[in-house]
Amino acid sequence: MTPTPAPTTPPPPVLALDRLTRRYGTLTAVDDVSLRLPTGARHAVIGPNGAGKTTLLNLIAGTDRPDHGTIALDGADITRTPTAKRSRLGIARSFQ
Repeated sequence: MTPTPAPTTPPPPVLALDRLTRRYGTLTAVDDVSLRLPTGARHAVIGPNGAGKTTLLNLIAGTDRPDHGTIALDGADITRTPTAKRSRLGIARSFQ
């Protein structure tokens, strides 16, 4: 009889967004966005002007704060982590 290997827990996604929402007054720029990026994955954010792409990137980079939801990096919640610390963790953005 061959022993059955113990089940392994998959590693946490490199980046996990859970139900991110950002509002500016009555305008909802990012509405309930969830995303899981496993190690080595690439993901594109595309859409028309005003779709919330820049706001989403600002939330991930920490230059803006979500009204609702969480952001995790390698399984650790970084939703309220300052921008400078996120940069040291490997998250940064550039401006055109």
